[in-house]
Amino acid sequence: MKILNIVLIGFMSTGKTSVGKRLAQQLNWDFVDTDLEIEKINGMSVSEIFHKQGEAYFRSEEEAFIKSLLERKHCVIATGGGAVLSPANWKVLTQMGYVIALYAPIDTILERVGKSNDRPLFKSKRDEDERLLIARQPIYNKAELIINTTEMDVDQVVEEIMRNIGRRIEGESAD
Repeated sequence: MKILNIVLIGFMSTGKTSVGKRLAQQLNWDFVDTDLEIEKINGMSVSEIFHKQGEAYFRSEEEAFIKSLLERKHCVIATGGGAVLSPANWKVLTQMGYVIALYAPIDTILERVGKSNDRPLFKSKRDEDERLLIARQPIYNKAELIINTTEMDVDQVVEEIMRNIGRRIEGESAD
């Protein structure tokens, strides 16, 4: 079965945006970052949306945007870390593309995020952030491919993805 889109899921700072951009470039496909698109639509950052409108509003915007992608082809889509919590989003994402989860353990995530305050659900408290990761991990584990990005750079992750799915990309031959 040919792959029409690639959907990257995973916790914050696992590399979805960086890998997605590079993978889209390599495939000559469009890149869509759901969080960035929601920011453009709303004229404010995700953190501002959470602060001013609340998480429920953000999640409804996220669901509407993801649904709008259903007919797109030849896209690499990087979702926000919590996008897969919605059964409606999960259904759309799995219908439209090959779902790949990027994974990193909590210590790696904490190191990558640092003292960032632009992630609305990140608490900079190991226990709370680890609980959030653990709660989401069973959903991430439903992906068709899971890649641990801990010891890999962006190019290595892209190479791993291509090794696993390259022959199933629409338009490529199955030599």
